[in-house]
Amino acid sequence: MKENEQMRQNEPMNPRGYDELLKEFKYLKDVEKPRVNREKQRAAELGDRSENAEYHAAKEKLRHIDKRLFYLNSMIEKAQIIDPSVLDHSRTHFGATITIMDINTEEEFSYTICGTLESEPENGLISVHSPLARAMLGKEEGDEFSVHLPSGRKSYEVTEITYIDIFSLKKNIRTETDYGYK
Repeated sequence: MKENEQMRQNEPMNPRGYDELLKEFKYLKDVEKPRVNREKQRAAELGDRSENAEYHAAKEKLRHIDKRLFYLNSMIEKAQIIDPSVLDHSRTHFGATITIMDINTEEEFSYTICGTLESEPENGLISVHSPLARAMLGKEEGDEFSVHLPSGRKSYEVTEITYIDIFSLKKNIRTETDYGYK
């Protein structure tokens, strides 16, 4: 994939994930950035900016906010909203919860394929762009597949494909207090 194509790559997300993305973007743009701008303005009024810690702290907060806004905006532009609840659950796809069995150890694992911003690998929510998710896409129950992981080449069998709402599985749902730069 060429660099330009990769930069324009669609970012799958479910409708709630997209709403959460917009909510954070709007909060940072309409609430947090103006608040920090006022902090910076008040600090600037105190005089000498070269030794003004409050002024420099506010400038640094604004840089972080602008960076996050830039990132969120690029994700909004690339968003491909997919409602996995209406998809065919006979094959592995975005939003599916897949139970796989390690062919060598017979150990079972469950993963839900989700968008980059929705992923929580430690909780079984893996990005659609991850090697494991890419290897599982399109598979049916009973299919076997192999994938190169950091721990080496692994072989699995798909034992079950279900649909469970991604946000019912998430443990880390961000709120306005998480967006802030206080």
